[in-house]
Parts: sequence; C-alpha cells; structure tokens
Amino acid sequence: MSELIFDLPDGTTAAVTVIRLLNGGYAGREQEEVAAHVAELAELGIPAPAVTPALYPVAPYLAAQVDGVPVQHGRTSGEAEWALVVAGEAPGDLLLTVACDHTDRELEVHGVAWSKNAGLDVLGRGAWRLVDVEDHLDDLRLRAWVAQDGGPEQLIQDAPLAALLPPRFWLDELGELLVPGTVLLSGTVAMLPGVDQFADRWRVELADPVTGALLELSYAVERMPEPIG
Repeated sequence: MSELIFDLPDGTTAAVTVIRLLNGGYAGREQEEVAAHVAELAELGIPAPAVTPALYPVAPYLAAQVDGVPVQHGRTSGEAEWALVVAGEAPGDLLLTVACDHTDRELEVHGVAWSKNAGLDVLGRGAWRLVDVEDHLDDLRLRAWVAQDGGPEQLIQDAPLAALLPPRFWLDELGELLVPGTVLLSGTVAMLPGVDQFADRWRVELADPVTGALLELSYAVERMPEPIG
C-alpha cells in the first residue's frame, strides 16, 4: 500500500492509504476512434483488449508522489492522465488530481496489464474536489512535456478532458468497487507525432481555464544499473 497526501485549494490536506489502484485504458470518449486505435496497435503486436474501455488492476504500492521513476531499460514512457482518488465516503471526498502512468513498452507487447505493473503511477501533490470542477470538467486541459539530456521541453500530449470518459462514467460503471482508498487513473490521450516518448524527464499538468488553477507533477526517469547474473 501507498500513503498519499493531497493539498486542497482551501488549505486543508487529505491523507489517503491506497488499497486499490486501477488503470483505465482505451478510454477515449469517441469509442469508434478507440476501435481504430486498437486495430493500429494490433498491427504493432500489442494485444487487443477483450472490451473497451478496459480496466487494469495495478499493485497499490505503485501509486506514488515522487520526483524520480526507476526503470530497467530505455523503452519506458509516461502517459498523461487524470486520477480519481476516493478519500472517504462523502461526495466531497472524491478528489481529482493529475497523474502519469509510467509504462514499460517492451512488456506492453506481451500484455498491457504486465506493462502497467512494471512502473509507477505518479500522482500530483495537489488535488481538487470533484464537486468543485465537475460542472466544467470537459474544459479542463491535460498537457504533458518531455525533455532529453537536459535539453528543452517538448509538448507531447495536449487535449481537453472532453476527449476522455469522465469520472462519472467510472463511478456509475464500477459502483461499489470504488471504496475509500481507491485510486483510478483515466487512461490517456494521443501523443503528438514526431516527439520521442522515451525521454529523461516528464512533466504533466491539469489546467482549469475557468479558475486559472493548475495541478502539476514532474519527474526524472532514472535508469537502474544493469543486472549482474
């Protein structure tokens, strides 16, 4: 399990012991486009899900608020997402934050669930109460940047939350599965062409154009030493 602490806009904090971590996948709101994407991935050897949207259970200890993500090789990359955090039983205890699902692309061709369990789900340290942003949720914007070898950042993902299934879809679909201590990542948006995803650094932000508020995370990708034996 992981212990997470979120700073809220009113100056309070919410502490959450993660007992269940779920990763949404193929969760675009336009499922016809998702089906076309699944077909493209199948041509690259990535197995197609049995249904879309998909849902992948992930080990709870992989939910982390960190500045560095250890990796075993050079073919891993992040995915900009929002995360729903169930901090308690009350409606005001449903929190929304920014997240980045760091995924092992070598394992992905063998199984998406395996690849999700091979890297951290990085979460922001700030959060909003879902009830405070749900009336303009589609206007929120998700962006990610990558950097290589200390060079300048490049924008790699940029989309409104309208591109993804909303938290309410998962709340209605999963119901009692979303108990306090659950963290659900949304699934991601398309990457921009021509940008190398296998980067040294990732930065992700979730911006609210109505209030001007911003949630952000960033981390370095830290290559572990080569195994011996």
